[in-house]
Amino acid sequence: MTALMECVPNFSEGRDPAKVDAIVEAMRISGVYVLDREMDADHNRSVITLAGEPGPLLEGVVRGVGKAAELIDLTRHRGVHPRLGATDVVPFVPIAAATLEDCVQLARQAGADIWRRHRIPVYLYEAAATVPQRRHLENIRRGQFERLRGEIAVNPALRPDYGEACLHPTAGATVVGARKFLIAYNICLDTSDVEIARKIAKAVRFSGGGLPCLKAMGVLVRGRAQVSMNLTDFEQTPMARVFEAVRREAARHGAKPAAGEIVGLIPQKAVADAAEWLPQVENFNPSMILENRLAAVMSEAAGKGGVCSPASR
Repeated sequence: MTALMECVPNFSEGRDPAKVDAIVEAMRISGVYVLDREMDADHNRSVITLAGEPGPLLEGVVRGVGKAAELIDLTRHRGVHPRLGATDVVPFVPIAAATLEDCVQLARQAGADIWRRHRIPVYLYEAAATVPQRRHLENIRRGQFERLRGEIAVNPALRPDYGEACLHPTAGATVVGARKFLIAYNICLDTSDVEIARKIAKAVRFSGGGLPCLKAMGVLVRGRAQVSMNLTDFEQTPMARVFEAVRREAARHGAKPAAGEIVGLIPQKAVADAAEWLPQVENFNPSMILENRLAAVMSEAAGKGGVCSPASR
């Protein structure tokens, strides 16, 4: 069976569709399937979901990092989402006939290639991390681009895994890693009070004594307070449990969930307990399930003899 991996590069551009188009086109090579594309103007961030065999996937991603460096100037970038680079994070995820260790090796090769070809320093995270302190993305990204730009040359602990102790002047640094499937799940509240969202995020995230495998922050998005979350192991902490924790904490502050969103795709297994939380996810449809999207795009590509894009949604 052919090895298949997913890669979900996050780019620090969510307001200019032409730039995101150009980045996606750079990654559109034979053997790479573009499954999904999400843009958010408030976060000023795009999330592109790719799948493919390891070799083409590696090449496509490295090309995308280079194109992002051409188009995105982080010194001018503003958005509510933390970021370290024009290409902020590049995680590899096993799908079929591939292991997490296979993804670790590909992540490390990607890091070396990004530095060699684009002179962008790279940090390794999650399963690919070389030191324990870098397993968690938030540890690497603390203080963001601005802090790292001022300290990387003088603090040995900030030296990248690949490259010199100096950021790319406009593209910053990129964080590359290997991990299990991550679900990006945001819940907007029926209030514009972002402090409530921040209090909820602190209570439900693992680092605040909340749910295992859950990262969360409170932000203001389109005039509404939002609890923005990453669930790193949905089998250990199911989606229904996350929704209930946010709902319970919101009630303590006189608020309640108003709408949810999934950023990117979600595995079929994760929607097994969907009765409570799925109805409040805006515009959810079966094409947002990873297995459905991958099958459809691979079938279309086979028919055309090339690489296909996701259906718009």
